[in-house]
Amino acid sequence: MNIRTYMESDFDSIQQLNRDEGWSQLVERDALTREAWRQSNIAYVMECEEGKIVAYLRGLTDTTVSLYVCELLVASTYRRRGLGEQLLQHVHTLYPDTRLEMLASQNSHTYYERLRFRPFYGFRKTIHE
Repeated sequence: MNIRTYMESDFDSIQQLNRDEGWSQLVERDALTREAWRQSNIAYVMECEEGKIVAYLRGLTDTTVSLYVCELLVASTYRRRGLGEQLLQHVHTLYPDTRLEMLASQNSHTYYERLRFRPFYGFRKTIHE
């Protein structure tokens, strides 16, 4: 497995992973999702030996205090191999003084707890709410 920086040519593969996972909002808002990738200062993909993208991590950081993971996704057929943990470790190693922060779903919270992440309380609101 190889972790490398996101390139614009990776976007279709990322959207396929999103589609396969059922993350329809990211797929339906294709242009906005593409722009989010362009604007993110944390954007990495993981390739298998054949060069196929099997996982990704997109986030934002101020480089000194906070590193926020916006999305972390591993293809279902590649899960339970530590790939998500490798991506998290990779980006946290780049900015070792930051707090690594992310949101988790009801399905993924146990994964992050197993990696020794602490739950925290927060709020969310979109402009349309």
